[in-house]
Amino acid sequence: MNAVESPPRVAQWIENEMYALRQSQRRWIEIDLTGQRLIAWEGDRQVYAVFVSTGTYATPTPTGVYEIYVKYPEAPMSGPGYHIPDVPYVMYYDGNYGIHGAYWHNNFGTPMSRGCTNVALDHAAWLYSWASVGTPVVVRR
Repeated sequence: MNAVESPPRVAQWIENEMYALRQSQRRWIEIDLTGQRLIAWEGDRQVYAVFVSTGTYATPTPTGVYEIYVKYPEAPMSGPGYHIPDVPYVMYYDGNYGIHGAYWHNNFGTPMSRGCTNVALDHAAWLYSWASVGTPVVVRR
């Protein structure tokens, strides 16, 4: 289920998933698109929070509940009109959407990406070492 389907149903589904994660002792990541914040949780305990840069209006970050499926200490990223070599601390959770370090800007708190979640390098390093493959990622408005 994603935001292309019925937005109210998706929002309720995301809230239900977050409630279940808060009842667990699992590590999980919340990406708040409205607040441009990423919060790392262990059950219902917030353990880390940072400002991030998610997708712009033209290239939005999709909402939903995902899991990190692969991690790379460094990887190139490219698409129409861009190629960024050596992107650090890459954690993909939905196709080509992921959380990663960004060395090419320092404007965190403002949507700037092509859909990924950009994190300052020091924070990206911490998240990369804290999260593992299988860590849930909740992206919400």
